[in-house]
Amino acid sequence: MRHSPPLMPNPLDAPAATAEDHPTSATQRIVDAITTAIVERRLMPGTKLAEQPIADIFKVSRTLVRQALMQLSRDRLITLEPARGAFVAQPSVGEARQVFAVRQMLETALIRQLAAQITPAQVEELRAHLVAEREAVLRTDVPGRTRLLADFHVVLARQLGNEVLAQLLTDLLSRSSLISLMYQSSHSAEHSQAEHVAIVEALARHDADAAVALMADHIGSVERNLSLNPRIHDLASALVPSPSG
Repeated sequence: MRHSPPLMPNPLDAPAATAEDHPTSATQRIVDAITTAIVERRLMPGTKLAEQPIADIFKVSRTLVRQALMQLSRDRLITLEPARGAFVAQPSVGEARQVFAVRQMLETALIRQLAAQITPAQVEELRAHLVAEREAVLRTDVPGRTRLLADFHVVLARQLGNEVLAQLLTDLLSRSSLISLMYQSSHSAEHSQAEHVAIVEALARHDADAAVALMADHIGSVERNLSLNPRIHDLASALVPSPSG
């Protein structure tokens, strides 16, 4: 079965936004680009998001950039500081714990419900996703594997047919990626991918108790291994990834 495209496509694959674009569309492209850069670990906590360089990158007005930054601020992915500007958020340890606590509550309930109703076709979809994850891990494709490992959780929500839950998880996973950048996890991508395999096998057996236990341990192990490790990257290189990605 052919694997479907990642749920978080790189928004910069499309032509750059221009003044002719609908303002809402152009603003959303900026929001998507910054969010994806955070998820793929190309934008680090504390990075300054200066309006003019972003406007130059996307060929839009600073007004549209400001609108995008306001939206990201509401999503708690960036902070706006008077007289200083916008910065990628630096979540506190307390906020990090709260984000993972919410994920535990949502995803263990999700996985129990899915175990009771998952179809063979959905199991095959998940196994195809696992193949893509494994390939990205083996070729040390850091942006690709980061996106795919996060997408796995959103695929589970979408298999329940609950788009609201899928969007909520997408937002939480963006914040989790930001937290993992600041409190860098020693939990390896290989280990995380192996845990995904075990979760899918439990789902395939309709073993709800095992699937819930595996998901709880999976999320918990990431949280348990958090440690402070902030880094700063160049803004332009983060928002415009190299072709080698």
